[in-house]
Amino acid sequence: MMQPLSITLNSPEETAGFAIRLGASIGPGDVLLLEGAIGSGKTHFARSLIQSLMAAPEDVPSPTFTLVQAYDTHAGEIWHCDLYRLSAVEEIEELGLIDAFDTAMCLVEWPDKLGPLTPATALTLNFQTDPDEMDARRLTLSWSDPKWAPKLENAA
Repeated sequence: MMQPLSITLNSPEETAGFAIRLGASIGPGDVLLLEGAIGSGKTHFARSLIQSLMAAPEDVPSPTFTLVQAYDTHAGEIWHCDLYRLSAVEEIEELGLIDAFDTAMCLVEWPDKLGPLTPATALTLNFQTDPDEMDARRLTLSWSDPKWAPKLENAA
């Protein structure tokens, strides 16, 4: 595991800016695991990243009820997943997510539901709210695959 990287994002605009910069560095086979409490900024981050890669802006709803939303972008296919409502790890395989890990860019909210299916090459982004600063977020990034260091240098 590489040394975790911590970033303070002081506003929703800063969160969106970081998402856009990171989005410019990722490609098919990259998996982002978005951790954090409800309201910590996971969906805002995902929406900003996805929209930054679209040819024409379109609505990016939270996939809370559909579980997966897939988007075609100039950088490749993006899967935005919200696993909050999953009850069994077998459901992940039924969604086709394991194959998508290899062929698409995947943004996974509530990644703890992946259990043993969590890709070893993923980048984990942990969002924490600041009790004193309502719009600020503390973002801790952790990874073990060396491919992430240069991608993060471009985004930070």
